[in-house]
Amino acid sequence: MAKKIVLCCEECGSRNYTYPEKENATRIVLKKYCPRCNRHTLHKQTR
Repeated sequence: MAKKIVLCCEECGSRNYTYPEKENATRIVLKKYCPRCNRHTLHKQTR
């Protein structure tokens, strides 16, 4: 089973979860839909 990582919205700080396809040494930055902001925003990986 893939490890669960936490993604945090840059705008509002809400946390979303995703399952990565492989382990990365760098932090993931994705543009995802945030239901709290009601639009697509940048999400950065948190620890």
